[in-house]
Amino acid sequence: MLMAADMNRQGGMLLIEALVAILIFSIGILGLVGLQARAVAMSTDAKQRADAAILANQLIGRLAIASPASAAGFAHRPGGNAACAPSGAESSDSTVTEWLTEVEASLPGADKSRQQVVIDTATGVVVVTLCWQPPDGKFHRHVVTTQMQWQSS
Repeated sequence: MLMAADMNRQGGMLLIEALVAILIFSIGILGLVGLQARAVAMSTDAKQRADAAILANQLIGRLAIASPASAAGFAHRPGGNAACAPSGAESSDSTVTEWLTEVEASLPGADKSRQQVVIDTATGVVVVTLCWQPPDGKFHRHVVTTQMQWQSS
């Protein structure tokens, strides 16, 4: 009889050990899933920032080959200092409107009213600010400032 009671206790201990092992394994798997989700989010953020840098550089490149006389027409919502809420007139230049369409297509929540292009024709300083809002709800901004050296024709 004593042997049967010992075997029952050992069987109960084996069950407890198995449950603890499953618990530890489950916690490890949940940790890996969380880590993978964070890696995907960080990768998406990095891609969006790279896309914003490329888009800003594209506009600056287009501005560099434009006529100095038409440079002021590239300005888009040049007023205001509030983050992602610029004010002022929207650009009617076809190069800028095409670029704004590219921005809206490339970045999530990148409405054209949130983008800003400020051009100081006297000094040649150009500031391009891109703003977008990914699904996490926080606004992201990328600002590129450059000094243009237009050639007289």
